[in-house]
Amino acid sequence: MAKFAANLGMMFNEVPFIERFSRAANAGFKGVECQFPYQEPAEKLADLLKKHQLTQVLFNMPAGDWELGDRGIACLPGREKAFVEGVHKALEYALALDCKQVHVMAGKWDKNFTPEQQHEAYISNIQYAADVMAEYDIHVLIEPINIRDMPDYFLTTQRKAELLLELINRKNVFIQLDLYHCQIMEGDLLRTIERLWGKFSHIQIASVPERHEPDRGEVNYFWLFRQLDEMGYQGWIGCEYYPVGHTEEGLGWLRKAKQ
Repeated sequence: MAKFAANLGMMFNEVPFIERFSRAANAGFKGVECQFPYQEPAEKLADLLKKHQLTQVLFNMPAGDWELGDRGIACLPGREKAFVEGVHKALEYALALDCKQVHVMAGKWDKNFTPEQQHEAYISNIQYAADVMAEYDIHVLIEPINIRDMPDYFLTTQRKAELLLELINRKNVFIQLDLYHCQIMEGDLLRTIERLWGKFSHIQIASVPERHEPDRGEVNYFWLFRQLDEMGYQGWIGCEYYPVGHTEEGLGWLRKAKQ
């Protein structure tokens, strides 16, 4: 049976971030993920995870200055120092939270550089992050994000992610397979899952096109959950969606998925 992780950056947003751990546990989740945990001390978050018997499944490395438009800096030449600092900040949190997966946001295309320069910077930075994390058996994840939600993003398709995996050439680098983004950009979800088998270590879900609860929209997630069970998927499924109303009121899908 699938293991579901609540995304605390999006779910339970009726309360402050620090209170979402207890809400997730009370709702029946055993795992949690988030975009950026850095607003709270790592030790405080570790205590919350232990108190509520939760697994920290995933979080993002620092992604630059979000307010100024950064969406990661891995593909940006000249930002290597900040990237390295972010790797070690993420490692500090990963060790404190006993988290075995860290997602690296790629960043956006920048007309000040050639595509070749940005590809070179990206590959080099991901290799550095992977080598640092490998010493602690931590996976580094790369995620294609659709161009509607994040225009000008560097990495937008699973095909490109596959190519980058080959060029990065590190055993602890995997795809973060967000089926919401994949449906918007490429579709053909089951065949994509089959093709990428062994190349991804984490799945995320949300309805398409609105990014709400997975029992809405155009994707039959319950059917896909059964396929993943039959295929032997052992990883987590991150629930990275914006609830339509109060989070708990929309969790009927979770009870159905566990039946």
